[in-house]
Amino acid sequence: MAITATIKYLKITARKTRMVADLIRNKPVLKAESILKFTVRKAAHPMAKLLASAVASAKNTYKLDPKDLYITKITVNDGPMQERVFPRSRGRADKITKRTSHVTIVLDKRESKAAGASREGAKNKKTVSATAKKTAVAEK
Repeated sequence: MAITATIKYLKITARKTRMVADLIRNKPVLKAESILKFTVRKAAHPMAKLLASAVASAKNTYKLDPKDLYITKITVNDGPMQERVFPRSRGRADKITKRTSHVTIVLDKRESKAAGASREGAKNKKTVSATAKKTAVAEK
C-alpha cells in the first residue's frame, strides 16, 4: 500500500530540487524530516511540506504510524518553462527561461524487524547447510 503525494509547478528548477531529493531518498520518514529541517536549500521547505502531506495522508487514510514509514521512491521531473525576454544592447533581446518542476513522493510501510530477522535466519541456515555439504564432499 503505497502512499503518494505530489507538488506540481514548483518554481524551482528540477536540477536544484533533485539535490534535495537525493538527500532523503530511501530514508525513514522521521530521519528525512530532520534532514530537510536543517538543509539550507530553497527546495528543502516545499519538500518538507510535501513529506508532511504524505505522512498526514498515511495517518488519516490508512491509520499508519509515521515511525514505520519510509520513502520508497521520490521523483523530480521537469515542468513547463516560462519564457521571458531580456533586453540587451543595440536592440537585441535574450530569452530567459524560468523553469518549474513536478515532485512525486511515495511512502511505504517498512516490514517489522522480527519478520526481517526470521528471513535472515533462514538465509543463514541455508548458507550453513550449503557450506557443510561442501566440506563433507571435500573430505571424501
